[in-house]
Amino acid sequence: MTTEAPEALLRLDSPIGRIELEGDGAAVTRLTIEREGRLPREREPERPDAVLARAAAELAEYFAGDRTAFTVPVALPGTAFQRDIWARLGEIPFGGVVGYGELGLATGRPTAGRAVGGAVGANPVPIIVPCHRVLAADGRITGYSAGDGVATKRWLLDHEGIAHR
Repeated sequence: MTTEAPEALLRLDSPIGRIELEGDGAAVTRLTIEREGRLPREREPERPDAVLARAAAELAEYFAGDRTAFTVPVALPGTAFQRDIWARLGEIPFGGVVGYGELGLATGRPTAGRAVGGAVGANPVPIIVPCHRVLAADGRITGYSAGDGVATKRWLLDHEGIAHR
């Protein structure tokens, strides 16, 4: 999963486990929530920069309940379809929710449920780009690719007061 070393690297503790931030000097490029107590670059030394320090501060405010929107820049490389989905995720307000089908309709692909789910799951910067705010049409949690999966998503939804099943 790890590739070439990022320009900047910073770790922080959170209520959902340790978080590892990667950046390119101008934006956050990856946010990883520990899975089974591990982070992909935990053996590498931290290389903090101003962008990652800002991201860490904004995340701390979010977890404290003092921030509902992120302003730190992110860089999201991916296909045009993925970038479209991720841009739409960024428009979902704190405490809001959208369904996979709604995302498909918004992109002009009403039958692209699997592709939408794949793009949501491939989001490289969860929380800041709020993929946890996507649920099945009936409010069910159908999965989550970050941290410890559904348990992590459930915590984030509860933190924002989002009803789910």
